[in-house]
Amino acid sequence: MLLNEFLDVVIVSSLPISELRGGIPLALYYGMSPVTAYFICVLSNAMPIPFLLLFLEKIGIILNKWRVTSKIYGYFVRRTEKRRDIIDRYGYLGLTFFVAIPLPITGAWTGSLLSFLLGMNKKKSFLHIFAGILIAGLLVISASLGVLLFIR
Repeated sequence: MLLNEFLDVVIVSSLPISELRGGIPLALYYGMSPVTAYFICVLSNAMPIPFLLLFLEKIGIILNKWRVTSKIYGYFVRRTEKRRDIIDRYGYLGLTFFVAIPLPITGAWTGSLLSFLLGMNKKKSFLHIFAGILIAGLLVISASLGVLLFIR
């Protein structure tokens, strides 16, 4: 695997919409072993979470200074708050399940935003978000390998 392919996988896994749902299939496409793909994508998906948990308040203040970024940030906040019921019901375990569901709009970035909006403890949130990433990674790698077996 080339360095730029490795960096592609890390970047895709770190981004808010694709996360490891995009990174794992990309890594397998590039020929990375399933175990290596899992660990690289899980770690890459987890990298931005501590920064998000620590700095989302400051990021929100900065984004709200400009009309365009304020609208975009507000859109994501409103969309995220619509999904707070699972966390209201199950607390930190709900945060884990929310992040673990490998669907669009449920992942580590949205889980971090929910944690911030609900005023949850940052350390506990990180641990539960990371647990959700681990579970989501297993689900995505299983589905990806299943598809690869099916198409071969």
